[in-house]
Amino acid sequence: MAQSNKQEAGDLFAGFRTGFKSFATDAIHIGQEPEQWSSMAVVPPISLSTTFKQRSPGNHAGFEYSRSGNPTRNCLEKAVAALDGAKHCLAFASGLAATATITHMLKKGDGIVCMDDVYGGTNRYFQRVAAGFGLETTFADCTKPELLKAALKPNTKLVWLETPTNPLMKVVDIKTCSDLVHEHSKDIVVVVDNTFMSSYFQRPLALGADICMYSATKYMNGHSDVVMGLVSLNNDDLNERLRFLQNCEEIITIGGVPSPFDCYLCNRGLKTLHLRMEQHFKNAMAAARFLEADSRVERVIFPGLSSHPQHEVMKKQCTGCPGMISFYIKGKLEHATTFLSNLKMFAVAESLGGYESLAEHPTSECFFCVQHMLKLHRLLSGFRAIMTHASVPEKERAVLGISDTLIRLSVGLEDAADIIEDLDQALNAALSEIAWHPASAQDKEWSQQHFMLTLARFSAIIRTLSQHQATANDRNHAGVLSMDQVGGSSGGGETN
Repeated sequence: MAQSNKQEAGDLFAGFRTGFKSFATDAIHIGQEPEQWSSMAVVPPISLSTTFKQRSPGNHAGFEYSRSGNPTRNCLEKAVAALDGAKHCLAFASGLAATATITHMLKKGDGIVCMDDVYGGTNRYFQRVAAGFGLETTFADCTKPELLKAALKPNTKLVWLETPTNPLMKVVDIKTCSDLVHEHSKDIVVVVDNTFMSSYFQRPLALGADICMYSATKYMNGHSDVVMGLVSLNNDDLNERLRFLQNCEEIITIGGVPSPFDCYLCNRGLKTLHLRMEQHFKNAMAAARFLEADSRVERVIFPGLSSHPQHEVMKKQCTGCPGMISFYIKGKLEHATTFLSNLKMFAVAESLGGYESLAEHPTSECFFCVQHMLKLHRLLSGFRAIMTHASVPEKERAVLGISDTLIRLSVGLEDAADIIEDLDQALNAALSEIAWHPASAQDKEWSQQHFMLTLARFSAIIRTLSQHQATANDRNHAGVLSMDQVGGSSGGGETN
């Protein structure tokens, strides 16, 4: 049985780059040396202290204040640097905190070239936040080097690659793009978002990138219980600039460091990264082959399949494939939403890379309209673009191919047979004879009438709330102190 499993794994990884030497050993031991602790603890302890005693003014033992450095975070950063083949690593409070800090190295008037298909939060940050700082972002399909070259301008200072991309799984040739950019100007910083791959399957720095970054929330931690970002690099100057920005208390948006407990959890997750990624690959390949052979599926996008347009690029620069699959279900929006609603083991949720299988619909119409689910919460939450790519403009999604029938899977570590069984029964539910039956004119009229009725009720609720707010404001003006008047604040802002 052991020999059979080994042969199966060998066939799966055939044609890919050879795995990185001593990866598992480094993940378990680098940065974890018991000798660094007076207790000789084999497992690094969680150092919760925010401040550290100095022998004399300015004479400290390596740590002063936890924002600028923490023993538990230091263990994690050393381990990740080793796994990425890097000289330096910085841990951040989230992947977007890492993105913001990297972008803060630029100045007003500088330009960014970004892969056209990227995580929605990255797209939103560049278009809505970075633009406010005077930064100009150009989006290009970097799977075609000639388009990347055409997008480079005299003011370009940052190129942001994501490979494979989210959610369309495009694969960018990192070496080709990095060489092209650095030939244009050695001052341009090439960043690769390596979130989908992890250190185990891809090392962007070895392929010419200047910075490798992650949402460590995903595969690097692997247990869906940590929000964190990681940045690995070799350049000493870039490292110093990023550390200054991360620790700079004068800039309110920076200073995004993770908690010691989160660092402990992520550090622990690294110890099984190699085992998890191999199983993710095996399960995803089984699921992708099942979906590709199924007549109920229009198209499967998985870089491990020979049908993927950049399959050879994937094999050239990676040691394997992650558990991410995107596919187009046959039919229309209602078939996609019915499929998702009928999954039993897969959880319909955002994020990815945990041990559990997840499914999501990057863009969606009103669920309640297509399924006659006319509850008020559907009205509040069911409109187009409700999940990871909600912030990407509708026209851009259409050009990219992020359509109503696109479904993204994060295949977990469950038994492959159970994963396939769940997909199969959900496809049956979505594409049964009843689901395929076109709506009658009477049904359409019923839907429209109830939609308008629900909308009218919702509008009435909004008016009532507005009246209550106006009454409260009148009371405040009459002498009843508001929170702001007594020094408090209700805050506010958009949640992600």
